[in-house]
Amino acid sequence: MGKYEQLAKEIVKNVGGKENIQSLTHCVTRLRFQLEDQSKAKDDILKSMDGVVTVLKSAGQYQVVIGNHVAKVYEDVCEIAGISSESASKNSENKSNKPLDKIIDVISGIFQPILGVLTAAGMIKGFLALFSALGWVSAESGTYMILNAIGDGIFMYLPVILGYTSAKKFGLKPFVGLLIGIVLCYPAIQQGTLSVALKPLYTLFEGTNFASPVYLEFLGLPIISMNYTSTVIPVILICFVASKFEKLFDKLVPELVKFFFVPMLTLLFSLVLGFIVIGPVATYASTIVTNGIIAVRGFSPLIAGAIVGLTWQILVIFGIHWGFLPVYINNISTLGYDNVMMPFFGTTFATTAVVVAIMIKTKDKKLKRLCIPSAISGVFGVTEPAIYGILLPLKKPLIISCIASGIAGAYYGYADLKEFIIGGLGIFEFPAMINPATKNMDSVIVGAIGVVIAMVIAFVLTLIFYKDKEDEIEKVEDKKEVIKVNKEKEALKMPIEGEIIKLSEVSDDAFAQGIIGKGLAIKPSKGLVKSPVKGIVTTLFPTYHAIGITSDMGVEILIHVGMDTVNLQGQYFNPKIKQGDNINIGDELLEFDIKAIEEAGYSTVTPVIVTNHDQYFDVIESGLTKDSKDLLTIIF
Repeated sequence: MGKYEQLAKEIVKNVGGKENIQSLTHCVTRLRFQLEDQSKAKDDILKSMDGVVTVLKSAGQYQVVIGNHVAKVYEDVCEIAGISSESASKNSENKSNKPLDKIIDVISGIFQPILGVLTAAGMIKGFLALFSALGWVSAESGTYMILNAIGDGIFMYLPVILGYTSAKKFGLKPFVGLLIGIVLCYPAIQQGTLSVALKPLYTLFEGTNFASPVYLEFLGLPIISMNYTSTVIPVILICFVASKFEKLFDKLVPELVKFFFVPMLTLLFSLVLGFIVIGPVATYASTIVTNGIIAVRGFSPLIAGAIVGLTWQILVIFGIHWGFLPVYINNISTLGYDNVMMPFFGTTFATTAVVVAIMIKTKDKKLKRLCIPSAISGVFGVTEPAIYGILLPLKKPLIISCIASGIAGAYYGYADLKEFIIGGLGIFEFPAMINPATKNMDSVIVGAIGVVIAMVIAFVLTLIFYKDKEDEIEKVEDKKEVIKVNKEKEALKMPIEGEIIKLSEVSDDAFAQGIIGKGLAIKPSKGLVKSPVKGIVTTLFPTYHAIGITSDMGVEILIHVGMDTVNLQGQYFNPKIKQGDNINIGDELLEFDIKAIEEAGYSTVTPVIVTNHDQYFDVIESGLTKDSKDLLTIIF
């Protein structure tokens, strides 16, 4: 178990337990759950955890945003939930009925597992193109060939990798999917090989844009030859069809020969159908889509770029930017470059500039500390910590970031920014803008100019328009000064179900007069105490009738169950924790028998007190406000 064991336990517990987890994947910063029932997840508790940035519900997924160390948290969550980190799924079927949710779920499930190695290989190719353009490495040298093989291998045999991940997503045996990808990349059946070795038997659709020479036949049926290496769509569709065949044959084939007959029949039927119908149709379709996108972009590259730049941050927030990944990959594999999605490039740097400007301008020390790692992550292309931790809560900086990104995107569209290699993120994406064939670096210059545009606009607008929020300002007349109150606060959740009453109405004068501290009291309807904050149990009285808690923000809380119940010597109380335990919001602390305590002659009215209230500006009785979910709010 890793160092995030405790965090992982709390995440599993608060998404509804391991039995509620249908499947789990992760991307650069998020745990992406498919839950049996999202209503069982405790959003507020998860959001309040140290180590969790926020919680999102998008595309049928329950997303817990962690940050850059998500992979390590993911491993611990998988181990605690009893999920194989290879499959990370008990049932990969998305229960959402929305077509868009299903599509995004499939795309993210297929591509997320390979993004790390895909990016790593792309960076190797990008830096190799840079070194070659600078004359540091000769294209004829052994060094170049080896590094090129390392960088280019995954792109050449992309169908093999996608065959494996597609199979896992569609419930097909993974090695069947892997073999489908291998067969699609078999050199002897590629159009490039056949066109050199053989003369075409005849040509289908002659005289049209879909004219296809036929070099091979299968049982008299024409095979339209394609180059399947580096492609995306054909292998995904064939694996989908293969998953249906596998389920069918699993029902029909006798148990005795099922072990080898089911995969054999699945491969035969799916691949033959793939070569005759699915592969050619998918290839033609991807070409049509690519040409259509180029035509739309040709209408106004500037407007198209502005739209991509302006909206990209919003797409990231909702996690639906994954839906555009196949367009990006398909463009590079069919055209040799992408200029449709590239206007998003300035977004990362606009976000970083906004965060740096906030860090310079804010007087909030906690916010300033948060800005430093967020800015560093942004430079390297990971913006989720900045988005969820800073921009989204503050709202106005998010709008500024989108505006700056849109202006940079318009420039990128106008200047025709291109990326030739599926490469790194942030600053590591620049080498991918070098044309590996011609060593031309025009796109690198365009990319750098756009980054300057995005960062300058974002930085200046943030300095002009950003202001720290001030929750309260109290004027003290006799001192003729203004006391500014930090916006920081902590909310105490309801620890017990029941009727809230003012502390002054409690029968014990020590509580009623505020001698012990400020707070409220609860007349319980259920004999269960839950933690109102995240923190530590600093005191558990030997008689179990009272619990002292210190929150992670330093608030000291006393929960005193009943009046004079110390006399019961622990009878009718059942503690769920011990002194020194770390606790989270909603953790069960203590059970008590309301009926038995009252029959013994004691009141069960329970004061909840902030004992170190004098260290804070105010303790607000939130529980007296209609529909409030909080009992008390401490203003720092």
